[in-house]
Amino acid sequence: MKFQGSQNYVATQDLMLAVNAAITLKRPLLVKGEPGTGKTMLAEEVAQALDMPLLQWHIKSTTKAQQGLYEYDAVSRLRDSQMADVDGGERVKNIHNYIVKGVLWQAFTAEQPVALLIDEIDKADIEFPNDLLRELDRMEFYCYETREMVRARHRPLVFITSNNEKELPDAFLRRCFFHYIKFPDSETMQRIVDVHFPDLKKELLAAAMKTFFDVRNLPGLKKKPSTSELLDWLKLLMAEDIPLEALQSADSKVSIPPLVGALLKNEQDTTLFEKLVFMNQRNR
Repeated sequence: MKFQGSQNYVATQDLMLAVNAAITLKRPLLVKGEPGTGKTMLAEEVAQALDMPLLQWHIKSTTKAQQGLYEYDAVSRLRDSQMADVDGGERVKNIHNYIVKGVLWQAFTAEQPVALLIDEIDKADIEFPNDLLRELDRMEFYCYETREMVRARHRPLVFITSNNEKELPDAFLRRCFFHYIKFPDSETMQRIVDVHFPDLKKELLAAAMKTFFDVRNLPGLKKKPSTSELLDWLKLLMAEDIPLEALQSADSKVSIPPLVGALLKNEQDTTLFEKLVFMNQRNR
């Protein structure tokens, strides 16, 4: 079982090697990179390419590791016990009716191997990764309420993404294969755009790419536009039928692009870019 890329996802050679290394080592693949570089989409495309169901666990600041295993709904059981005379209390007697299985339980007990995405793990509390060490390492956990050990029938292919918002514990990192998705160079970016917009005119694409990298390379930018934002911008350019001339200045200097709100997402960066354009115009 090897990942060799897909028609919908442009994977570099080193990224494909990383995926296959994680498969060989049977370790989680920890993927870091700027937001919008395709970390989440990687798990989706690998699962589809390898014909594996995909389970997704999107982490929030309030997410606890226990939720990935299971949760015991004691409130519902108490409520049902107070109405036990309706059905004789048969439902209340079976505690399994009040166990809400998390994504790890579902992945461990699936009848076929699955891919599991733990998305944006760095959003959670610093102890969150450590709380999952044993489960991800041994592929088992104990359910105290039902007094059963839940073991993985098949080891899932685990993808863990991080936006580098906080450092992850060393003990957790030791159990992962790590890959950092670098921001695509212009050649790779063109291949990505070609996948999404195969009919985009070459002249318009070239002008749009130049404008995009001009914006992205602006010194002092608080938030650099990402790959996904470039794709959104190109979609808008096509939808609004923006002419090539609107993306090109007469002397190839920096100019304010149309629909710039797709690329710049705060007033500080917008103001900074407008100042650069103004200075360029004064120096003409």
